[in-house]
Amino acid sequence: MTSNSERDRPRLSPWRFVVTFGVVSLLVDVVYEGARSVAGPFLGSLGASAVLIGAVTGAGEATALVLRVISGPAADRTRRYWAWAIAGYVITVLAIPALALPVGLVGASALMIAERVGKAVRSPAKDALLANAGSSTGRGKAFAVHEALDQAGAFIGPLLVAAALAATGGYRLGFAVLAVPGCTAMIILVWLVRRVPDPAVYEEPVGGSPAGATPAAKLPPVFWRYAAFTALTMAGYATFGLIGYHLSSQNMVPTAAVPLIYALAMGTDALAALATGHLYDRHGFRVLSVLPVLAGLGTVLAFSSTAALTIIGAVVWGMAMGVQESTLRAGVADLVPPARRASAYGVFAAAYGAAWFVGGTLLGYLYERTTVGLISTCIAIQLLALLMLFTTRGTTARRGLNG
Repeated sequence: MTSNSERDRPRLSPWRFVVTFGVVSLLVDVVYEGARSVAGPFLGSLGASAVLIGAVTGAGEATALVLRVISGPAADRTRRYWAWAIAGYVITVLAIPALALPVGLVGASALMIAERVGKAVRSPAKDALLANAGSSTGRGKAFAVHEALDQAGAFIGPLLVAAALAATGGYRLGFAVLAVPGCTAMIILVWLVRRVPDPAVYEEPVGGSPAGATPAAKLPPVFWRYAAFTALTMAGYATFGLIGYHLSSQNMVPTAAVPLIYALAMGTDALAALATGHLYDRHGFRVLSVLPVLAGLGTVLAFSSTAALTIIGAVVWGMAMGVQESTLRAGVADLVPPARRASAYGVFAAAYGAAWFVGGTLLGYLYERTTVGLISTCIAIQLLALLMLFTTRGTTARRGLNG
């Protein structure tokens, strides 16, 4: 008879787990990033204003992040990390192809937000699973490789949608073809679950006990300062939906070129993730000083009056996204005990998402009224973020976490 420990023993090395899980994310990113690359122009074609686009895309990001404050603790409490991850992926791969249907502005907005619900359901559990495997590979590198594969999908998805737009002049085919990578991702995910039923065994033991058995504890004060720093960076960071709307509404580029620019931004996202992830494992939290600079500079340039500067801004915007989506997440795992990681990721993302919703809506409002006001607001917020990071770095240095 096979024991529970034998059934739960992983049949993949930690690095193979990270890479295979990254391939799942790559395929799902093809699906939702393909849709996000044209979210602004698509909603605009249905009659949405800049404020509504900023609100819908901001609400989508807020939904993807704020709801994690529920799904994260639930994943920790039930310990069914795979179940939460699978459920979230299913929601996403169903919602996006449904945009090919004639659902109108309200329906399209609802489906875009539903896709983000899927992100909220799966992400804390996914990050906790990845953090376990990263304990032996280096968390900065593990999250960086995962993010790089993510962004390979984020590069391919917009290209597929751009090709469909160029071929048909409409959005329906582009959304429909995204069902194929979604189905493929689910097949690989089921295989991965069978190969590694419990990724907690990758986690290095703490005090002679499995990491998953660490007693629950309150989230430390340094974690809350870290979350506040992240929230500030996001409050002054535009969504690509608004950037894409700017490119399209100002006739800087053809509509079919908007997803190509998004793909370029995602390519720089992957490179920035790999670079900062490696540096984080060597130098710690001080590496994150670059984030407010990139977030502020990218947003300011993205709303320039010339296409060249706006495209450069989109590239810098992508670099900031690479730091946010990889290195910031690695930092969370180093600040909290293993048994609270999914909860911490949920709370962290809630602060991140609420700030992005408020900031996205505010920047959309300012965009329609005063570019100078938008730029000034963005710069002021990122300066505040830098100040908050300095207080966080001081605490992490005292705890020996700052390289």
